[in-house]
Amino acid sequence: MHGVNLGTLLRTCDAVGACMAVPRLPWVPEALRRGNTLRKPACVHWVREPLNWLAERRAAGDRILGVELAEEAVRLADLPMARHPTVAVLGHERGGIPPEALDLLDAAVEIPMIGTGASLNVAVAGSLVLYKLAGFT
Repeated sequence: MHGVNLGTLLRTCDAVGACMAVPRLPWVPEALRRGNTLRKPACVHWVREPLNWLAERRAAGDRILGVELAEEAVRLADLPMARHPTVAVLGHERGGIPPEALDLLDAAVEIPMIGTGASLNVAVAGSLVLYKLAGFT
């Protein structure tokens, strides 16, 4: 995910009152700096070990929702508004969510598509799900 995608997701998080959690990878701070067009500081949580962080959030009672094609996935149109803290996990546009993270999901949501592509751009998919979870759609 490069700066444009991170910037788009950061703007969406701001719009719906959410925070973004990002891995501490060498390229992420610069990508966030380039992609951030907000005029105020954004809510960003830096995560050293994403799998451990997800497990901790789940143990704390947060719902862990993956944006992923899966057998028992909920269609985006049927996704209810979040009633308690929810973490939306986004995977790579080609490979999806890593298998080791799938076990930490409480549920998956899929975005049905008619076209020839198998997935949307990660920033678009994440934005759609965040707006739905916020109850704006």
